[in-house]
Amino acid sequence: MSRVNPLWMWLLFAALLLLTSAWSLITGALDIPTQQLLNVIQQSLGWTPSSTIPIHFQITLMEFRLPRLLLALLVGAALAISGAAIQGLFRNPLADPGLIGVSSGAALGAVLIIVLGDTLLSHWSFFAGRWALPITAFIFGLLTTLIIYRIGTRGGYTQVSTLLLAGIAMNAIAGAGTGVLTYLADDTQLRSLTFWSMGSLAKASWLDLKVVAPFIILPIVILPFLSNALNGFLMGESVASHLGFSVRWTKRLIIVLTSLAVGAAVSVTGVIGFLGLVVPHLLRILVGPDHRLLLPASALCGALLLALADMLARTVVAPAELPIGLIMALIGGPFFMSLLLKPSFASNRTL
Repeated sequence: MSRVNPLWMWLLFAALLLLTSAWSLITGALDIPTQQLLNVIQQSLGWTPSSTIPIHFQITLMEFRLPRLLLALLVGAALAISGAAIQGLFRNPLADPGLIGVSSGAALGAVLIIVLGDTLLSHWSFFAGRWALPITAFIFGLLTTLIIYRIGTRGGYTQVSTLLLAGIAMNAIAGAGTGVLTYLADDTQLRSLTFWSMGSLAKASWLDLKVVAPFIILPIVILPFLSNALNGFLMGESVASHLGFSVRWTKRLIIVLTSLAVGAAVSVTGVIGFLGLVVPHLLRILVGPDHRLLLPASALCGALLLALADMLARTVVAPAELPIGLIMALIGGPFFMSLLLKPSFASNRTL
């Protein structure tokens, strides 16, 4: 299959992202006329007096939909670029933050703070403040990644079956821990955990953006600079070493950065699965395996896909709302099954 011209791809993704963002801002339980959206944009730039814009439109756009859209773009980019990086590091096209247990590990850390932040972990919560939840999610996501990588790698090679089985085991362990904490939660915490565990952007706020943006933006910016190293990993760690890359430090840096991004994302949205699996696979068909194109394209396409999924979550059953994790599962589940049915994945082999 012929590859897509990168310039046309960037222009297409940018146009789709712009259209989806505008559509997401004006569509919902309260439909906002396009002219009012333009008026709010002009008012924010100081071109239009605020008195000319109805207050309910201003509040809906600036306090609810805009921070939610920005959070969807950040989280989508983080999960997709993390999935592409993990697949390149493990040399395993089935690797994904959700499938190999990273998301569930980060979720366990977040649930610990939600349930025990006022009791057993009160000192940590007081010391870290608003940073306690994303930092704890990051630490647990990092530990999960390290454990799975250690189990799934033998003699410098990553085995598909071992990696997936280790991910299933870690998901089960993290799920059991989350279940115990859910049992200990009070009514208020339980309602929050139930909706949060299915993935949602409903509670997005400017404060959430302020807290998690540094944790998410840093990996998105740094990971593309590791593209050449990831290209070397595709040919094996020994080849990457001969090409002049520090294999050990590159692996550690990628693990830390992906855990940081996924942990921060999970801390504010809950578990959103399959995004890091679907996006890199689709883009490899379009642009090929070169990580110099794959990583930034994954970030852009992931932001686009999650923004679109969030808009569907808000509008399909409006004024009610579907958890965005359910929508992504409906998309990613059949896609993952189709991958498993391919002849190349039918046998137990090392990638």
